[in-house]
Amino acid sequence: MKKSALITGVTGQDGSYLAELLLEKDYEVYGIIRRNSTNNLGNSEHLKNEIKFIEADLGDYFSMLDAITLSKPHEMYNLAAQSHVGTSFKQPIYTLEATGLGPVNCIEAIRKSGFHTKFYQASTSEMFGGFPGTEPQNEKTSFAPRSPYGAAKLYAYEMMRIYRDSYRMFCTSGFLFNHESQRRGLNFVTRKITHAAARISLGLQDKLYLGNLDAKRDWGYAPDYVKGMWLMMQQPEPDDYVLATGETHTVRDFCKAAFERVNLNYEDYVEIDPRFYRPCEVHLLLGDSSKARETLGWKPETSFEGLVSKMVEYDLGLIQGQK
Repeated sequence: MKKSALITGVTGQDGSYLAELLLEKDYEVYGIIRRNSTNNLGNSEHLKNEIKFIEADLGDYFSMLDAITLSKPHEMYNLAAQSHVGTSFKQPIYTLEATGLGPVNCIEAIRKSGFHTKFYQASTSEMFGGFPGTEPQNEKTSFAPRSPYGAAKLYAYEMMRIYRDSYRMFCTSGFLFNHESQRRGLNFVTRKITHAAARISLGLQDKLYLGNLDAKRDWGYAPDYVKGMWLMMQQPEPDDYVLATGETHTVRDFCKAAFERVNLNYEDYVEIDPRFYRPCEVHLLLGDSSKARETLGWKPETSFEGLVSKMVEYDLGLIQGQK
């Protein structure tokens, strides 16, 4: 009998890579999509004949209960969220509803369904806050989020932990540090950089405007990280894990690597725009994934340079194809 999995956020970066991985492992994959007039499947468009899509809304408990009853999943991965930190300052209430309360609808629906579904919650390094002296952050680091997004994720994590302890449910959380790819949205700084570098090299753009170039992040490659999600769900007991490379690079480093890939000097094209500064900055996030490496046998396989190169090469091909 095939295993079945239900994925929220299946049209996004992580969801599409996870769906591919599960299909390779012969799962029956169900994906939650919200009804819209265009039927846009996003990053999972190429999987439309392999995934069974279910119309539901993370904010609607009863539609999530219906989705779980229909799919009867052995595993459920909650990857849906309002996931842009900058947007969370502009839309804090929506961020709480989608990112904080949505996962609770999932967990409660599983509980009421009576199925013994394993549940994965996508937590985030933004929950740690990145205060000086706390790095590298691991599973025992205190939480101190500095954005509505981080606070909403922390609420969801605490509720997941309560359900795990109170109802003996299999709920596991992955504290994933920044992970990027060719499928990252253009509103995220990494893809904004690689896309601009490609456009500038082709004479289609003059400047790139960014905020804090000195912010430091632990960047990895998204396909490596979804493997970690799956490994967490294969353990005999639920637990929480940090996934990270253990290396930190600045936004400036990312710019330098991306522009060098197209034989340009980023300093000639990147300018600071105060509009892109966050109201409350997270200056340094650096993860310690020792537990995941030892317990799960997980490790990142793609280097920082490899990640940036993949993204720039993709954007060059995309833009040249559009031309």
